[in-house]
Amino acid sequence: MLAAERRDLLVDRLRRDGKLVAKDLAVELGLSEDSVRRDLRELAAAGLCQRVYGGALPVSPALADYNARAAVEPASKERVASRAARLVRPGSVVIVDGGTTALAVIGALPDDLSCTIVTHSPTIAAALVPHLSIDVFLLGGKLFKHSAVTCGAAAVEAAHTISADLFLLGVTGVHPTEGLTTGDAEEAAMKRVLAGRAADTYVLASAEKLGAASRYRVLPLDRIAGIVTDAPADHQVIIQMRDHVRVLH
Repeated sequence: MLAAERRDLLVDRLRRDGKLVAKDLAVELGLSEDSVRRDLRELAAAGLCQRVYGGALPVSPALADYNARAAVEPASKERVASRAARLVRPGSVVIVDGGTTALAVIGALPDDLSCTIVTHSPTIAAALVPHLSIDVFLLGGKLFKHSAVTCGAAAVEAAHTISADLFLLGVTGVHPTEGLTTGDAEEAAMKRVLAGRAADTYVLASAEKLGAASRYRVLPLDRIAGIVTDAPADHQVIIQMRDHVRVLH
């Protein structure tokens, strides 16, 4: 089998099965594991998969820049946002992550809601200006334009002064074994800090993020209170996760 043919086969198999196991593929194709791993490295370099120990997983479409992500499955994000907004209680202190799904949550909040929202996203803070009953605290730091959030030492220091009831966390990948992932190490670290400042963390997971993985782990599934998703209950990833984490539809 030619290299180009193997590449097409691997891409099709990843799309069908949601993962690639190097050892199994080597046996099936009559190749060495080193050859399969080389193919996987080439696929990863082309942005067609995310390599993990022992094989590869689908790459998340949420790794695009902020403006491009706004066009990815907007209806799915609206459904997730509608459910997540119900977690925000009057009088509570809520940390809201950056991202397009989090922005949709702001749009789903009741106009008369009275609470406090802390965010490291200038976009989220600006969207809250019309909500006169919501107090807004914007964490300063270096602005990461790719995701329109602040990160770095100043943002982390500011985050350590917060004690919140709830953190609405955005990630680019949600996987039963790889956990919660994102595409930037600094952002992953900032998300971990914010999760550590809230009593409960819920992940905003529109359907395209399920089963996907990115390079940097944010948290394992056992460190969160639940996942908010619009994926159906019989989705393969939901079935794999539901015994380990609460899933809200």
